[in-house]
Amino acid sequence: MSKESDSAVEYFNNGFNCAQAVLFSHSAKFGLDEQTALKISCAFGGGISYSNKTCGAVTGAIMLISLKYGKSSMEDNDAKDITFSLTRKFMQMFSEKHGSVNCTDLIGCDLSSEQKLLQARETGVFKTVCPILVKDAVEIVEKLI
Repeated sequence: MSKESDSAVEYFNNGFNCAQAVLFSHSAKFGLDEQTALKISCAFGGGISYSNKTCGAVTGAIMLISLKYGKSSMEDNDAKDITFSLTRKFMQMFSEKHGSVNCTDLIGCDLSSEQKLLQARETGVFKTVCPILVKDAVEIVEKLI
């Protein structure tokens, strides 16, 4: 594990969601302060607000790729191309390791209702599976940024 992936897992284990933990792990390197990083990424945890979509660890990593390479001026289409290419590469690498980038597939739980979320919490998936996904997302994105 890298120091940053350890930090991300610690943040996750201390109450922040997977997207927050991954984005925070490197955000300061790209000029994004802690509070802003945590606020921006808040809704992306739990498969985008418990909607059974893309894993928050994945979206947090994609935010890091965008922070480093993203397009910030109208004429900089090369930045967009690099960002999109690295995002696809990240998703491919993550999928190869875990079989999917979808939260529901990765944790084996539907989070779309209070009852289902409670069931997921009772299985312990957020303490067993999610920290691994956070760690791996940070370590994969580190190879790309």
